[in-house]
Amino acid sequence: MQKVRIGSFKGFCWVMVLSLALSSIAAEVKSVGNWKVSFDEPSATFALENAARLVRMSGPLTFVSSGRTWKVAAARDAATDRLSLVNPAGRVLGYVSFRGDGDRVAIEVFHRAGANFFPGLLTWRAEAEVREISFACRTFTVAGERVLNFGDGTADASVNDSVFAREEDLAVRFASARTRIRTLGGGRYAVTLAADIDEPSRSTIAIEADTAYFKSRWAPGYHPIDRRRCPRAPTGWMSWNTYFDKAGSAENLAEARIGAKCLKPFGLEIWSIESWQDNSEWLPVSTFHHHENRCFAKQFPEGMKRLADEIRALGFRPGLWMSLYGEGDERFYQAHRDLYLHDKSGKPIDNWAGRHMLDTTNPDALALMTRLARQASEEWGYEFFKFDGMANTPRKFELPEIRACAKNPSDSRWFENSVRALREGIGPDRLFLGCMGDFTGTEAQFLDASRLGSDVVGCYRSAELRTYPGCAPSPWCQLPVRWRNVLHQAECTFTQVFVNNLMFYTDPDTLLVNESLELHEAEVMATIIGLPGQLMFAGDKLGELRPNRMKIIQQVLPVADIHPRNLYPYAASSMIPIWNLVVTRSFGDWNVVAVFNWKDEPQDLAVTLEELGLDDSVDHVAWEFWQGEFLGPIKGSISLRVPMRSVKLLAVRPEAAHPQFVGDDRHVTQGAVELTDLKWDKAARKYTLGVKAIGGFPFTYFVRVPAGFALKGAVADNARVAVGSRPNGVLAVRVESAESREVSVMLQF
Repeated sequence: MQKVRIGSFKGFCWVMVLSLALSSIAAEVKSVGNWKVSFDEPSATFALENAARLVRMSGPLTFVSSGRTWKVAAARDAATDRLSLVNPAGRVLGYVSFRGDGDRVAIEVFHRAGANFFPGLLTWRAEAEVREISFACRTFTVAGERVLNFGDGTADASVNDSVFAREEDLAVRFASARTRIRTLGGGRYAVTLAADIDEPSRSTIAIEADTAYFKSRWAPGYHPIDRRRCPRAPTGWMSWNTYFDKAGSAENLAEARIGAKCLKPFGLEIWSIESWQDNSEWLPVSTFHHHENRCFAKQFPEGMKRLADEIRALGFRPGLWMSLYGEGDERFYQAHRDLYLHDKSGKPIDNWAGRHMLDTTNPDALALMTRLARQASEEWGYEFFKFDGMANTPRKFELPEIRACAKNPSDSRWFENSVRALREGIGPDRLFLGCMGDFTGTEAQFLDASRLGSDVVGCYRSAELRTYPGCAPSPWCQLPVRWRNVLHQAECTFTQVFVNNLMFYTDPDTLLVNESLELHEAEVMATIIGLPGQLMFAGDKLGELRPNRMKIIQQVLPVADIHPRNLYPYAASSMIPIWNLVVTRSFGDWNVVAVFNWKDEPQDLAVTLEELGLDDSVDHVAWEFWQGEFLGPIKGSISLRVPMRSVKLLAVRPEAAHPQFVGDDRHVTQGAVELTDLKWDKAARKYTLGVKAIGGFPFTYFVRVPAGFALKGAVADNARVAVGSRPNGVLAVRVESAESREVSVMLQF
């Protein structure tokens, strides 16, 4: 075997060896950007390595034309920078060339000149090594997309075209006539790429190691989530969208006692306090006294530290809303005028958060923000912070006439520094939700979560005064939640959910399930929040909810560890009708498919299995979650009649020849958080379900029984089990445990 030296490569201080099985001809391969290249002719193994990012790929190249396999060989002429396609008769009739530009390399297949035109597909089946913490996804957009994709686990699907390593913002992107990615584990992937020699638009395989995928496009402050501080999307309750400005310590604790009974067992973690500042009995927020951390004594007589202690005693982490970009207290303003902005005439500049807008180019103003945040964190003991005013302040401060009035008009980091000051104040172990902070600013690096839009319900100034015992009348009124608010949550989700669980957790605002919404509208809101794995805070008066409404909140708890698989933004107007979550577990893979009807009339909607990344040659079965209906078998596509303003939520699994779990009434993911095992013992004709029971709350698990099987009995360890029948050969297995524990349920057939 002859050793052939490769030329120098950009960014490397070494040379590499190309091994070619040639008897008398040696060819030198040119550099291809930042990639090392090698080819071994006896095995037809082609290898690439990007040393800068440690991305390695290696595997055989094959070429098939009209059903016959050709030989991929080293160069057979003086053009040594390409490979040859040799037909079964030994003639060179085509070539494979390489070109590179930095971290992108392209492999192109083409015909030899002359009348040598033939069809054929060049295929590279390689094992790619990227990073241990990475996942398969999509980074190439397609016109007219109908499916929004998510994943929990490896989430392999035929629609994936890239691998993303979130800790380094590294995307390895594959473009070819046919791309398939299968996760092997440990950061390794089986990648199949193809090039069609007879179609110019499909004749190239391209691989790119994009070293700043998010940072170079949309998110200059990209920073991976601190998993030690915030391993999963936060969950909790907050009062604003129901109580408005009238939830004091008594109201919060009364709700928290209900939450401790009905929601904490399901995974609710945080109880967050809103509108607590002095002079906060009525809106607007601009009149609240923000900058001395004095609470409104009428509603919080025991003070904020005592309230945090009482919340913690109920088993929750206490949270706090703060808005520090403005001040409504005239007395404090007069004593600290130099901290605030004034126009050229000396008049105070106001904003949404205060009659007096804080000048965050002033180091003393930043120190004030840090001190107030530190007091709430260290002295009072709050662990979750929702910092508001982060949308209004940048918009106003960016106006040239406002910036000109700042202490340091040339300070370009005035907003980033203010968010840094808040993070320094609360400390490295507290959770930070930026209310209307977003991924496009450098300040995003300090956030754990970010609000996507405005409040899910609004307020208005009425001609009539609103009254409340012990308070002066006010014209400000709160609107009930409406369908348009649900649509707003969906619109905001489309624009930012592609960074969820990567650089921070996205917050579409509270989940509301009260009677102001129709039940099917509340189910839509729960699906918008729960299926993508977004931050979930409930916001209803819990004591007023009917059991079926309370159950909706329980069914999105806890939030599953879900990441986006379409890693690019959509316009708010996209309103994509199909959302597709792929769940991967050791005991099986399945898809959870939401089919939304955003319109005010019923619609017939359909999606093919191919669009979902599934094998359309395999029959599937589905369970519809919200209505509890079995659908199947499914062949090729799913067609549904979807009522107005509603969603069909399907768990789609390959059809098995034995009894199989198809869905439940526990969680929107139908298995991702509540199942620990599914096992069929063919010899013993026994089907076992491992489930996470919640003490005092029964759940029903649905098992499809094909022809030829009949249930003989059912038992569960440390739990009660009862089995009923449903149409289409489905068993309803009801499991109830006195304590929260893992339960094994055995069905004997």
